[in-house]
Amino acid sequence: MTSPLILASSSPFRRMLMENAGLRFEAIAAAIDERAIEAPLEASGAGPDAIALVLAKTKAVSVSEVNRGALVIGSDQTMSLGPRVFHKPRDVTEAESHLRALSGKTHRLNSAIAIARDGDILWEHLSHAELTMRDLEPEFIHRHIGRVGDKALTSVGAYQLEGEGIQLFSRIEGDYFTILGLPMLPLLAQLRALEAIDG
Repeated sequence: MTSPLILASSSPFRRMLMENAGLRFEAIAAAIDERAIEAPLEASGAGPDAIALVLAKTKAVSVSEVNRGALVIGSDQTMSLGPRVFHKPRDVTEAESHLRALSGKTHRLNSAIAIARDGDILWEHLSHAELTMRDLEPEFIHRHIGRVGDKALTSVGAYQLEGEGIQLFSRIEGDYFTILGLPMLPLLAQLRALEAIDG
């Protein structure tokens, strides 16, 4: 019998990606304090890749420990510009600050996935995407954030590439799924290898 599949996330975008791929699963958000996990990692000098992987694995393990026998998918994404790691903006002022910092530069999205069963990590993976934002005038940034409103607070970069945020960019290298925070091709390959889906 195939193990039940659980997505350890409350993200509507990650749920949509899995639903669109025809996967049957349950979504259960991990009850963890991400900032409490990130802070000591950052203080110890951990990079954005390591932080994304730790968070993805922590989510998968946390949910798998209370859902025995299920295959649990944990995922997380960090965003980095050089050594700086960005976090979701707390308000629209910080969202504008994020976009000013990213304007005219190339930043990286680091998307991690882990699969756990009964508290043990079975697999982990990291994918990257490089996004170059065009030069943005401060007045345009202010108008843009005014149009998108609180949506700007739901992503680490203060933009939604699947929405009006696409207007901010001049170049994108990396697959769409990595950008949305759930690299589907490696995930599907691993689920087939685990005989969790029809292959």
